[in-house]
Amino acid sequence: MNILTTIEKRNSGEPEFLQAVNEVAEYIIPFIGENPKFEKYKVFERMAEPERVLIFRVPWVDDAGEIQINRGYRVQMNSAIGPYKGGLRFHPSVNLSVLKFLAFEQTFKNSLTGLPMGGAKGGSDFDPKGKSDAEVMRFCQSFMTELYRHIGPDLDVPAGDIGVGKREIGYLFGQYKRLKNEFTGVLTGKGFEWGGSRIRPEATGYGLIYFVQEIFKDEGKTLEGKVIAISGSGNVAQFAAEKSIQCGAKVVTMSDSNGYIYDPEGIDFEKLAFITNLKEIRRGRISEYINAYPSANYVADAKPWAVPCDIALPCATQNELNETDAQQLINNGCRFVAEGANMPCTREAVAIFNKQKITYVPGKAANAGGVAVSGLEMTQNSLRYAWVKDKVDDRLKMIIRGIHATCVKYGKEADGHINYEKGANIGGFVKVAEAMIDQGVV
Repeated sequence: MNILTTIEKRNSGEPEFLQAVNEVAEYIIPFIGENPKFEKYKVFERMAEPERVLIFRVPWVDDAGEIQINRGYRVQMNSAIGPYKGGLRFHPSVNLSVLKFLAFEQTFKNSLTGLPMGGAKGGSDFDPKGKSDAEVMRFCQSFMTELYRHIGPDLDVPAGDIGVGKREIGYLFGQYKRLKNEFTGVLTGKGFEWGGSRIRPEATGYGLIYFVQEIFKDEGKTLEGKVIAISGSGNVAQFAAEKSIQCGAKVVTMSDSNGYIYDPEGIDFEKLAFITNLKEIRRGRISEYINAYPSANYVADAKPWAVPCDIALPCATQNELNETDAQQLINNGCRFVAEGANMPCTREAVAIFNKQKITYVPGKAANAGGVAVSGLEMTQNSLRYAWVKDKVDDRLKMIIRGIHATCVKYGKEADGHINYEKGANIGGFVKVAEAMIDQGVV
């Protein structure tokens, strides 16, 4: 407990970060007790301390000619197994605690992929919603004018996250190229025409479903006919829904910050295309779905966890699924929960899942498909070569199978139940910890 006391004292006022550390510590501290070399070298304490934190001013001019000021961040958490790797998030909720939590989680997630990538996260409290393309471009250029000094293809390779899509990555890359006068694979999530990878947009959502398929495969089952409740309606939710439909499952919910839709007939490809256009092109609200499909229901100011389902996929944001939601899901027949977002389930919710032996997969394992294909994009950039879609998809499936196997190896309990949270945390820890010990006290 001295380890956690020290970490909590040093990071007081950072609840998201401390929540992430405590979640991991629940399994890592007993494991360290059984493996004293990790305690001797104080590996966990060092993992919980970022190698470097950058905080900087981002001034820019809006379309009205007014000067605006935002704050930019980059948390370079751990580089023991490779260059820093992790997304940039542009959202009003961004602060140091959130980014340290994400960077800490990213370290374990990247380790699980088996690819040589360290952990990082960054972003700004800038909100791209409601901004013109010109305003977003000016902000991105100002942001990169500071960040470019601290990143590079062999140092730190950012990607996209909430609020940072292909448009933002393009503006960021263009400014980096202008400042450095070189074309390198410094960012991932790029357009395919200029160095991006096939299926990168789809990767997190696809990988989530590939992981669930691995669980069902072990039980000799498939997703055919399973009812799936999904939260969110952004990139991850959309492609998780697409792959679920391809597998014969029935997706019945999607949501945004204002509420959720419940379509008892199921969201098919036509309906999903409507949602994609609504969110990606028109940038509208999910409530508009019922105007096009009146047989569906819209519930304002609520989350979709009251809907009966076999599988729940929280794909929106952190701490969106609490203990009340968890019990409601179980009461309505849900037996599988896999996180598409980062830490969407509260500790209380996870405790309920574990107590009632519900299969629960944390985001560091279930949503690792995105960073896995980002790592494959880095490989393709180094080779100056682009792989075809099927090859990338096959590599993604192989990586997900490997993550699942690691979770099973470290998470199998005496009664045969697989504790995927335990397996993901210990499996991610071991690789980074061994590397840190090999590299000395740095």
